[in-house]
Amino acid sequence: METQPDNAPKRPKHAALARPDVGEFSRHELAILGAPCADIQALVARLLPHLAPALRVAYVDADHAAGDAALAAGAPAGLVPAGLVPARGENGLFSVLTDKITYTQLNTSRALDKFSQPELLAHNSLVLVNGNHFRARQQIVVVDPRKPLDKKLDRLTDVRLVLLADGQTELPPVLLAHLAGAPLPLVLPLADAAGITAFVQKWYAAARPVLRGLVLAGGRSERMRTDKGALRYHGAADQRQHTAALLHEFCAGVRVSVRPDQADELPAGLVPLPDTFLGLGPLGGLLSAFRADPDAAWLVLACDLPLLTRTTLEFLVANRQPGRFATALQSPWNDFPEPLVTIWEPRAYGELLRFLSLGYSCPRKALINSDTAVLAPPVPEELRNVNTPQERAEAEAALKA
Repeated sequence: METQPDNAPKRPKHAALARPDVGEFSRHELAILGAPCADIQALVARLLPHLAPALRVAYVDADHAAGDAALAAGAPAGLVPAGLVPARGENGLFSVLTDKITYTQLNTSRALDKFSQPELLAHNSLVLVNGNHFRARQQIVVVDPRKPLDKKLDRLTDVRLVLLADGQTELPPVLLAHLAGAPLPLVLPLADAAGITAFVQKWYAAARPVLRGLVLAGGRSERMRTDKGALRYHGAADQRQHTAALLHEFCAGVRVSVRPDQADELPAGLVPLPDTFLGLGPLGGLLSAFRADPDAAWLVLACDLPLLTRTTLEFLVANRQPGRFATALQSPWNDFPEPLVTIWEPRAYGELLRFLSLGYSCPRKALINSDTAVLAPPVPEELRNVNTPQERAEAEAALKA
């Protein structure tokens, strides 16, 4: 058997991948604890009308009655950590998917873990958690004498809000001692639904992912018969440079998506992002961007949009909806969103991979079948793609007019 010398560099066991910053259930999660479960459920119910539709909210809780019934029926413990009722007693089925008309119910015996929980809740922008039963990275603490906090201090890792139940006017000494050395969180009455809503909205806005820019310039330009990214419609700058300059006004860092063999051909000053998902067209460039930074939102522009101006980008960024899958402009020529003038939020990464796993490489299909905010463009003509020599001549004439 071949052996390596003691001084040989060790090979890494795993690929060096940037991991998304996801908590127990979601990127944005808050555990609510310290009050009876019924009061936590009532608080969530009061908040939902104020948080929707800007935020897609999920709620994680335990169903004591269902869990006790499942255990009595012989199902193993630990299968229902998020209120999903095991289906093992239903004719031996492992899972049951039921269309309830106004919602869909999934009963499954699949055990939940740190990998499956975010997957199941990936379509939601915010997850509120019953912290009496489950953990989340950040917490809202209710001060209520019926639920003393002394046995839950290990769950208070990042307290952002304290709510005082009726009759409570001060923080208990055990909580003050636990928070010693850290900035005191905001304190509100539990009955103040408007104030709590405002806190959640502000907290969510503060965690809005950074916006980065991506110029898609990795196509083969077969119809144009020359590299579309190298065309010059705006003086000395080619389309890659011009599009990157537009993005720099709105984005914290701009990359140019190219095939690996194109990386050395970019003009000076442009930062290449070679495709790591090959042979997938625009989807490959977008997935490569998320692989490079899975915690950023990516404002994606194709390089073949010479009529695009700051007006359209300013409108798109100003109307960005970070709680959605993406914010896209509607194509002026059909009813579909335009995927190559779109802000893709971080949670789009996993969904795009899911579409790819099902055999679909069309970003537009992902937009159509996801929680996308679609906006009417302020200047529809600016979304015109230029793919052929004739279209190029028409665009040059329009720019001179």
